[in-house]
Amino acid sequence: MFIPKTLKKLKPARKQVKPGDVNKDETVQTGKEYNIWYNKWAGGDREDSYSNKTKSQTRCNIKRDSGLTRANTTGMRYICLFFSRGCCPYGWECEYLHCLPDPDNALPDSSKDCFAREKFADYRDDMGGVGSFNRQNRTLYVGRIKETGTGPETEEVVMRHFKEWGEIERDDSASSWAVKVLQYRSVAFVTYKSELSAQFAKESMACQSLDNDEILNVRWATEDPNPVQKVAEKRRLEEMGQEAIQSRIDPRVIDAMRAVRALEEGDELDEDGYLKDPNQPEEEDDQPGAKRRRIEGGSSSATPPLGDTRQPTGILSADALEGLKYFAEIRKRTGAPTAPSTKASTGLGLADYGSDEE
Repeated sequence: MFIPKTLKKLKPARKQVKPGDVNKDETVQTGKEYNIWYNKWAGGDREDSYSNKTKSQTRCNIKRDSGLTRANTTGMRYICLFFSRGCCPYGWECEYLHCLPDPDNALPDSSKDCFAREKFADYRDDMGGVGSFNRQNRTLYVGRIKETGTGPETEEVVMRHFKEWGEIERDDSASSWAVKVLQYRSVAFVTYKSELSAQFAKESMACQSLDNDEILNVRWATEDPNPVQKVAEKRRLEEMGQEAIQSRIDPRVIDAMRAVRALEEGDELDEDGYLKDPNQPEEEDDQPGAKRRRIEGGSSSATPPLGDTRQPTGILSADALEGLKYFAEIRKRTGAPTAPSTKASTGLGLADYGSDEE
């Protein structure tokens, strides 16, 4: 049974609305053709039917609405889309989770968002919708903000409303939070630590208001053109990939790879698995400065022995030679004819070419 750590002490989820409380108006025709793929009129308004200029009738309250549902017993890992919008009429009977997405628990399918909606190869022209599976986007574009104070004051308002949906990334700005407001342009950018939190916040804050009764336009942000940010994002993704791979590899496999690499490079490993430094005297080997890091930079915890580490005497491995000797003994015992013995070679161990004879 899957129960998120934030729900272990919660009661069953409540019904956010009653059936019929939310009035859904039919989409106003703004074009000549209706695109069922994007759920909008083609050639009309650039904004879709949900993120229009009509204020949302409901809003999710995490502290009040979160709770246990049937998904906690069935193993469903995805969040209820209508719960994020504050209009789920099923409550504890819902087949999806009623909680914030947990960044530590990866979803079973990376081609879907936290609401089990299929992602696309490219973003929509207006950067709305589900998003793309070719890029991990953690930044939201927030438009139509009413600015009533200075830039830092507006950043504080945006921060207060958006931190409810997940942990926001930190940076080296004055506020130390990755919340940027373009003053006098009514635009802000919010970057979360997890893409799942950004997905949830995008649906939760669509057509909502901050402190001034505005109607927000929440979209996916385009890629940051700053080359420094591109390098930092690439490095972050590489570190995440390395951590994910190391967490799934058996420690014995890592030690075996370390030993093989040391043999290929002609290095020697001490009994603790560290590379021996040939420039250090043997009596100082027990000091920390005499040991370099492990090849992969892995932990120094004890691991099971690697087994038989006999060196091969030629192209054939030691196990292969032992097998040949074993079959030779069987042939001798059964009286089967054997090939004439040849002189032992000091070369590759395959045959004696007689290169030392005249």
